Amino acid sequence: MPQPIPARQHPDDLAYASPLSAAAEEQRLSTLQLVRDALDARRGLLAYQPVVQARMPKRAAFYEGLIRIVDHTGRIIPAVDFMDAVETNELGRRIDCLALEMGLATLAAEPSIRVSINMSARSIGYPEWLATLERGLRGRPDIGERLILEITESSAMIMPDLVTVFMQDMQERGICFALDDFGAGYTAFRYLKDFYFDIVKIDGMFIREIAENPDNQILTQALVSIARHFDMFTVAESVETEREARMLIDMGVDCLQGYHFGAPATQAPWKTSGIGVRASG
Repeated sequence: MPQPIPARQHPDDLAYASPLSAAAEEQRLSTLQLVRDALDARRGLLAYQPVVQARMPKRAAFYEGLIRIVDHTGRIIPAVDFMDAVETNELGRRIDCLALEMGLATLAAEPSIRVSINMSARSIGYPEWLATLERGLRGRPDIGERLILEITESSAMIMPDLVTVFMQDMQERGICFALDDFGAGYTAFRYLKDFYFDIVKIDGMFIREIAENPDNQILTQALVSIARHFDMFTVAESVETEREARMLIDMGVDCLQGYHFGAPATQAPWKTSGIGVRASG
């Protein structure tokens, strides 16, 4: 007996064919709503983590401002819990605007420090992000000279031509740029000679357990050598032990960042941590 021809399924129906996929989509939508509500109410803050000088670990070269949002109960939510869901849509651009606005306000209030703020290359063409930057720099050239913008390796590769032009324009105003998560993505090294990054931050996947892992030692040394060839300042991320710090210093890394030197803190670490600050250089 001939079997009936099944009705044609819409792709969305296939996406929810299993309870697991339906639950994942429900979680994604819930995260988007949480972020949207927090942004509408301007419930956000920055947690600052020191990036210390390798040869003088009691001196902070700068502080990275890491975005946090606060839900309606007052719970502080780190970026790792929501950035994947918002990175490619307008909520991601609004997150970048809020982080930049708060970072610029900190620089205006604290003339002794330098601050790095994360951004997506997608925000370069977002009018409100550019307006936020212009407002923060207006009449205060010293702020631009103390601002570092961090762009992830994967983000920079989305639109390398736009990124290089933008970076060149902003560097004329004193702003520095850091290539975040260096080594973790798929950067064609040929682009490094065209990019104008001042700093490269070596991804933590190469730093964690480096003292026990010969492969990580070789790879990290190679990344340091590449950065040095292009006259880029190096920062090792995710440094968690003194032994790791010692090895990285011996490799010639310029700065170190990680829980060994301080966790991200919403209260100004330049006032409470005992780590000194250095606004120039």
